[in-house]
Amino acid sequence: MLSEQVYAQLQGAIMRGDYSPGEALKPQDLAREQGVSLAVTREALVRLVGEGLADRLPNRGFAVPLLSDHRWQEIAEARRVIEPAVLRMSIERGDVDWEARVRAAHHRLARTPAYVPEEGEHYTGAWAEAHRVFHRTLLDACGNRALLETFDRLWTASELARRWSAHRDPDRDGAEEHRRLEEAALARDADTAAAVLVQHLTLTVAALTDASGQASP
Repeated sequence: MLSEQVYAQLQGAIMRGDYSPGEALKPQDLAREQGVSLAVTREALVRLVGEGLADRLPNRGFAVPLLSDHRWQEIAEARRVIEPAVLRMSIERGDVDWEARVRAAHHRLARTPAYVPEEGEHYTGAWAEAHRVFHRTLLDACGNRALLETFDRLWTASELARRWSAHRDPDRDGAEEHRRLEEAALARDADTAAAVLVQHLTLTVAALTDASGQASP
Protein backbone atom coordinates (compact mmCIF):
# COMPACT_ATOMS: atom_id res chain seq x y z
CA MET A 1 0.00 0.00 0.00
CA LEU A 2 1.52 3.32 -1.07
CA SER A 3 0.41 5.30 1.98
CA GLU A 4 2.00 2.69 4.25
CA GLN A 5 5.30 3.00 2.38
CA VAL A 6 5.26 6.79 2.51
CA TYR A 7 4.33 6.69 6.19
CA ALA A 8 7.20 4.31 7.00
CA GLN A 9 9.70 6.45 5.08
CA LEU A 10 8.58 9.67 6.77
CA GLN A 11 8.48 8.07 10.20
CA GLY A 12 12.03 6.82 9.78
CA ALA A 13 13.25 10.20 8.53
CA ILE A 14 11.67 12.07 11.45
CA MET A 15 13.01 9.62 14.02
CA ARG A 16 16.52 9.81 12.52
CA GLY A 17 16.45 13.58 12.79
CA ASP A 18 16.48 14.20 9.03
CA TYR A 19 13.95 16.97 9.78
CA SER A 20 14.53 19.59 12.46
CA PRO A 21 12.00 20.31 15.24
CA GLY A 22 9.39 22.67 13.82
CA GLU A 23 10.39 22.07 10.19
CA ALA A 24 7.54 22.16 7.68
CA LEU A 25 6.37 18.92 6.08
CA LYS A 26 4.95 20.17 2.78
CA PRO A 27 2.60 17.63 1.19
CA GLN A 28 3.26 18.85 -2.35
CA ASP A 29 7.04 18.60 -1.98
CA LEU A 30 6.86 15.23 -0.24
CA ALA A 31 4.49 13.82 -2.88
CA ARG A 32 6.89 14.88 -5.62
CA GLU A 33 9.91 13.43 -3.78
CA GLN A 34 8.12 10.14 -3.12
CA GLY A 35 6.56 9.92 -6.56
CA VAL A 36 3.04 9.49 -5.18
CA SER A 37 -0.21 11.43 -5.21
CA LEU A 38 -1.00 14.29 -2.88
CA ALA A 39 -3.84 12.25 -1.36
CA VAL A 40 -1.46 9.39 -0.47
CA THR A 41 0.98 11.82 1.12
CA ARG A 42 -1.71 13.54 3.16
CA GLU A 43 -2.97 10.17 4.40
CA ALA A 44 0.53 9.32 5.65
CA LEU A 45 0.92 12.73 7.29
CA VAL A 46 -2.42 12.44 9.08
CA ARG A 47 -1.29 9.10 10.48
CA LEU A 48 1.93 10.71 11.71
CA VAL A 49 -0.15 13.41 13.42
CA GLY A 50 -2.13 10.70 15.19
CA GLU A 51 1.09 9.19 16.51
CA GLY A 52 2.54 12.46 17.72
CA LEU A 53 5.27 12.57 15.09
CA ALA A 54 3.83 15.58 13.25
CA ASP A 55 1.63 18.56 14.03
CA ARG A 56 -1.22 19.77 11.87
CA LEU A 57 -1.13 23.53 11.61
CA PRO A 58 -4.25 25.58 10.77
CA ASN A 59 -3.95 26.79 7.17
CA ARG A 60 -0.24 25.93 7.19
CA GLY A 61 -0.10 22.22 6.52
CA PHE A 62 2.07 19.96 8.63
CA ALA A 63 5.28 20.27 10.63
CA VAL A 64 7.62 18.25 12.81
CA PRO A 65 6.73 18.86 16.48
CA LEU A 66 8.70 21.48 18.33
CA LEU A 67 10.81 20.24 21.21
CA SER A 68 9.33 21.92 24.28
CA ASP A 69 9.24 21.19 27.99
CA HIS A 70 5.47 21.61 28.12
CA ARG A 71 4.82 19.09 25.37
CA TRP A 72 6.89 16.34 26.93
CA GLN A 73 5.58 17.08 30.43
CA GLU A 74 2.05 16.53 29.14
CA ILE A 75 3.06 13.25 27.53
CA ALA A 76 4.86 12.17 30.69
CA GLU A 77 1.86 13.05 32.83
CA ALA A 78 -0.37 10.92 30.62
CA ARG A 79 2.09 8.03 30.82
CA ARG A 80 2.35 8.28 34.62
CA VAL A 81 -1.44 8.08 34.87
CA ILE A 82 -2.00 5.28 32.37
CA GLU A 83 0.99 2.93 32.45
CA PRO A 84 1.07 2.05 36.17
CA ALA A 85 -2.64 1.16 36.00
CA VAL A 86 -2.09 -1.00 32.92
CA LEU A 87 0.93 -2.62 34.57
CA ARG A 88 -1.20 -3.57 37.56
CA MET A 89 -3.72 -5.21 35.23
CA SER A 90 -0.96 -7.04 33.39
CA ILE A 91 0.56 -8.39 36.62
CA GLU A 92 -2.88 -9.56 37.75
CA ARG A 93 -3.76 -11.26 34.47
CA GLY A 94 -0.40 -12.41 33.14
CA ASP A 95 0.34 -16.13 32.90
CA VAL A 96 3.58 -18.10 32.86
CA ASP A 97 4.10 -17.38 29.17
CA TRP A 98 3.91 -13.66 29.94
CA GLU A 99 6.50 -14.10 32.68
CA ALA A 100 8.80 -15.81 30.20
CA ARG A 101 8.35 -12.99 27.68
CA VAL A 102 9.12 -10.36 30.31
CA ARG A 103 12.28 -12.19 31.35
CA ALA A 104 13.39 -12.61 27.73
CA ALA A 105 12.67 -8.96 26.89
CA HIS A 106 14.64 -7.78 29.90
CA HIS A 107 17.55 -10.07 29.05
CA ARG A 108 17.69 -8.65 25.54
CA LEU A 109 17.57 -5.08 26.84
CA ALA A 110 20.27 -5.69 29.42
CA ARG A 111 22.57 -7.25 26.80
CA THR A 112 22.09 -4.57 24.14
CA PRO A 113 24.53 -1.63 24.27
CA ALA A 114 22.80 1.73 24.47
CA TYR A 115 25.65 3.58 22.79
CA VAL A 116 28.24 2.52 20.22
CA PRO A 117 30.82 4.74 18.51
CA GLU A 118 29.59 4.09 14.97
CA GLU A 119 26.12 5.47 15.81
CA GLY A 120 27.47 8.66 17.36
CA GLU A 121 26.29 10.29 20.56
CA HIS A 122 22.69 9.12 20.29
CA TYR A 123 21.62 5.75 21.62
CA THR A 124 21.48 2.84 19.21
CA GLY A 125 18.47 1.77 17.19
CA ALA A 126 18.85 -1.76 18.55
CA TRP A 127 18.71 -0.53 22.15
CA ALA A 128 15.70 1.68 21.36
CA GLU A 129 13.77 -1.32 20.03
CA ALA A 130 14.80 -3.54 22.95
CA HIS A 131 13.71 -0.79 25.33
CA ARG A 132 10.31 -0.47 23.66
CA VAL A 133 9.75 -4.23 23.62
CA PHE A 134 10.57 -4.54 27.32
CA HIS A 135 8.12 -1.83 28.39
CA ARG A 136 5.45 -3.09 25.99
CA THR A 137 5.85 -6.67 27.18
CA LEU A 138 5.39 -5.63 30.80
CA LEU A 139 1.95 -4.31 29.86
CA ASP A 140 0.74 -6.67 27.17
CA ALA A 141 -0.95 -9.16 29.51
CA CYS A 142 -3.52 -6.53 30.49
CA GLY A 143 -5.81 -7.85 27.78
CA ASN A 144 -7.10 -4.42 26.76
CA ARG A 145 -6.22 -3.47 23.20
CA ALA A 146 -7.37 0.14 23.56
CA LEU A 147 -5.01 0.70 26.50
CA LEU A 148 -2.11 -0.89 24.65
CA GLU A 149 -2.77 1.26 21.58
CA THR A 150 -2.73 4.32 23.84
CA PHE A 151 0.62 3.18 25.23
CA ASP A 152 1.96 2.76 21.69
CA ARG A 153 1.02 6.32 20.73
CA LEU A 154 2.47 7.85 23.89
CA TRP A 155 5.63 5.79 23.55
CA THR A 156 6.19 6.98 19.99
CA ALA A 157 5.81 10.61 21.04
CA SER A 158 8.23 10.10 23.94
CA GLU A 159 10.68 8.27 21.72
CA LEU A 160 10.90 11.27 19.41
CA ALA A 161 12.14 13.40 22.30
CA ARG A 162 14.63 10.76 23.37
CA ARG A 163 15.99 10.39 19.85
CA TRP A 164 16.56 14.13 19.58
CA SER A 165 18.35 14.37 22.90
CA ALA A 166 21.92 13.19 23.30
CA HIS A 167 21.71 14.09 27.00
CA ARG A 168 23.12 11.46 29.33
CA ASP A 169 22.73 11.52 33.10
CA PRO A 170 25.84 9.90 34.59
CA ASP A 171 24.13 9.63 37.97
CA ARG A 172 21.19 7.65 36.66
CA ASP A 173 21.29 3.86 36.58
CA GLY A 174 18.68 3.00 33.98
CA ALA A 175 19.72 -0.65 33.90
CA GLU A 176 18.97 -0.94 37.62
CA GLU A 177 15.58 0.71 37.12
CA HIS A 178 14.71 -1.86 34.46
CA ARG A 179 15.96 -4.71 36.65
CA ARG A 180 13.74 -3.54 39.51
CA LEU A 181 10.76 -3.34 37.16
CA GLU A 182 11.30 -6.89 35.97
CA GLU A 183 11.84 -8.17 39.49
CA ALA A 184 8.69 -6.57 40.90
CA ALA A 185 6.55 -7.66 37.95
CA LEU A 186 7.68 -11.28 38.14
CA ALA A 187 7.22 -11.27 41.91
CA ARG A 188 3.61 -10.16 41.24
CA ASP A 189 4.21 -7.15 43.49
CA ALA A 190 1.94 -4.68 41.74
CA ASP A 191 2.40 -1.88 44.27
CA THR A 192 6.18 -1.92 43.99
CA ALA A 193 6.15 -2.34 40.23
CA ALA A 194 3.80 0.63 39.79
CA ALA A 195 5.91 2.79 42.11
CA VAL A 196 9.13 1.88 40.29
CA LEU A 197 7.51 2.64 36.95
CA VAL A 198 6.29 6.06 38.10
CA GLN A 199 9.78 6.91 39.34
CA HIS A 200 11.30 5.65 36.08
CA LEU A 201 8.98 7.84 33.99
CA THR A 202 9.55 10.85 36.23
CA LEU A 203 13.32 10.61 35.87
CA THR A 204 13.00 10.22 32.11
CA VAL A 205 10.96 13.37 31.60
CA ALA A 206 13.26 15.30 33.94
CA ALA A 207 16.24 14.36 31.79
CA LEU A 208 14.42 15.26 28.57
CA THR A 209 13.12 18.61 29.77
CA ASP A 210 16.54 19.53 31.16
CA ALA A 211 18.05 18.85 27.74
CA SER A 212 15.26 20.17 25.52
CA GLY A 213 16.59 23.67 25.33
CA GLN A 214 19.86 22.51 23.84
CA ALA A 215 18.91 19.30 22.05
CA SER A 216 19.62 19.14 18.35
CA PRO A 217 18.39 16.69 15.72
